[in-house]
Amino acid sequence: MKSLLMIVGALALIAGVFFALQGAGYIHWPPVQPGQFTMVDNKMWIYYGGGIAVFGLILIMVSRR
Repeated sequence: MKSLLMIVGALALIAGVFFALQGAGYIHWPPVQPGQFTMVDNKMWIYYGGGIAVFGLILIMVSRR
């Protein structure tokens, strides 16, 4: 069970940081196309990604107990 929490926590942490960096405009992938919704330069994804990353950190801390 601890290994599963560690894996899920690490994946959530990585995804959250990736989403936050996309929202901040540091990662421009996938390329923005006209009329398509993306997370690139969309400031709300900074908060969503930060929340996901914090959740991942909490899972990692719980798995290490």
